[in-house]
Amino acid sequence: MSDLAGFDPAGHEKFQLLVKKAQALPSATTAIAHPCDQASLESAVEAAKLALISPILVGPQNRIREAAARAGLDISPFEIVDAAHSHDSAAKAVELVRAGRAEALMKGSLHTDEVMGAVVARDTGLRTGRRISHSFIMDVPGHPHPLIITDAAVLIAPTLEDKIDVVQNAIDLARAMGVTDVRVAILSAMETVNPKVPSTIEAAALCKMADRGQITGAVLDGPLALDNAISPEAAAVKGIVSPVAGRANVLVVPDLEAGNMLAKSLSFLAGADAAGIVMGARVPIILTSRADALLTRLASCAVALLVAASRRADAAAAIV
Repeated sequence: MSDLAGFDPAGHEKFQLLVKKAQALPSATTAIAHPCDQASLESAVEAAKLALISPILVGPQNRIREAAARAGLDISPFEIVDAAHSHDSAAKAVELVRAGRAEALMKGSLHTDEVMGAVVARDTGLRTGRRISHSFIMDVPGHPHPLIITDAAVLIAPTLEDKIDVVQNAIDLARAMGVTDVRVAILSAMETVNPKVPSTIEAAALCKMADRGQITGAVLDGPLALDNAISPEAAAVKGIVSPVAGRANVLVVPDLEAGNMLAKSLSFLAGADAAGIVMGARVPIILTSRADALLTRLASCAVALLVAASRRADAAAAIV
């Protein structure tokens, strides 16, 4: 097993801790769909060196080998499943999961909608009873713990029914990451229920659902504005007293636009890094970008391994 000695630790402490936590677990066999460029192959090689994943490369065999040779990467230890093109790569990667040969799925150098199209295919995909949603895990400099922001990448305008699953997916993710006290803030532009602002009504409904056991594993509060969700001082000024206000570690946004702007604001104005994972399918799905720093991509792999390990434990407990 390798370590993170070669990575600059400045500003990445939370991600490094996630990687180290995941390294204590058996690696997750991961089907990587269409890894035909340097970034996706580099992610596979480095994550394998850190014992986070055991890659199966799924794509046009010649293109994969040529890309690895150009980048000077050794992929000889990895199985390659040949595919004709990107859509075929996504379909065959999903089939590896369905066959029980992989416990995580990773996007390579293909469009997100191609891999997600294979995931959500009604008869051949990886659907469950849950809606699929995306969570960013943000390493924000100066903030004491990682922040989960959801959904900022998959569900454009989630309904209240959608948000039940979005919240539960994020709670399950946080608990898989080892967070024992999950505090979920349902965000809006204000901290009071206003009939003219639908997100405030949905926030109140989600909190009552948690009270009645329809959402489990966390304490919820909302509506909360961003400032009084993460700042104890702002919460105190507004007179908000709750276990969540000022201490939230999961932020549920009203819609994709709000989530995308929040995540990118933290990245570009506060120097945050954003790992990402899709929950709600049969296995965790790693959606990396070629623009992501390598450590960010490795953190996404680490989170997928933590989720896979949590599911292993749940499956073992169900057998007992």
